[in-house]
Amino acid sequence: MKTKFTPDQEELRKISQLPTEPALRQAAAFLADLVKDPAFIESLAFPLIEESELESDWYVARRYESDDGAYSLKVFVWPSGTGTHIHDHTSWGAYACAFGSVLEERYERTDNGARIDYARLNKVWQLRWSPEDGASTVLPGDGGIHRVGNPGEGTAISVHLYGPKIGDVDGRDYDPSRDYVCDRRAD
Repeated sequence: MKTKFTPDQEELRKISQLPTEPALRQAAAFLADLVKDPAFIESLAFPLIEESELESDWYVARRYESDDGAYSLKVFVWPSGTGTHIHDHTSWGAYACAFGSVLEERYERTDNGARIDYARLNKVWQLRWSPEDGASTVLPGDGGIHRVGNPGEGTAISVHLYGPKIGDVDGRDYDPSRDYVCDRRAD
């Protein structure tokens, strides 16, 4: 009989109530353990790999959220060749790859943020993450401008934990080809 995956909501709430830096450390440890948990792999990751063969773009396959917005745990499925646009979040965040590997690119703003709808970015680094690599963390806003995707062959699955949002905006989307940035509203 397969074990059904259910996240430890009490632990997620405790993490979300911490100040940002300790929350990120705890979130990274939580996710690094989660992607090695046989119950998670068997009941969630493997079925999603089979399901993803019908998809052509990345998507959120499962979502576990607190009623009060204190945290959001999301399981992303990345078919080969898919990825996000460059963006940030209005919360801290952490993610770990559960299956396959994903590529993360990080950016920094080189402008001072004074002009509305304008942002000049510089790519700072990129890393490929697999289940053995632990978790990546991002700060809210300019401290976490990034893009995640699966440029490789086969499906990848990652698990993302976000803390409480700051304000009504979900984050910002960036287009470096036009030095453009705009707010992204929560769905």
